[in-house]
Amino acid sequence: MIRKKTLMATALAALTLTSAACNTVKGLGEDIKSVGETGEEVISEAPTEGADVQDAR
Repeated sequence: MIRKKTLMATALAALTLTSAACNTVKGLGEDIKSVGETGEEVISEAPTEGADVQDAR
């Protein structure tokens, strides 16, 4: 009986850790996607070559 409880507790702990890891990887993927989308927006809003741009010096 104790072995069965230990096995169930171990299985539950492994399932919990696996689930948490998946959420972390999913969150990381969403962050990377967000950075890519923001980069695309910035690039599309950048002045075109030859446009009047003030020198930042």
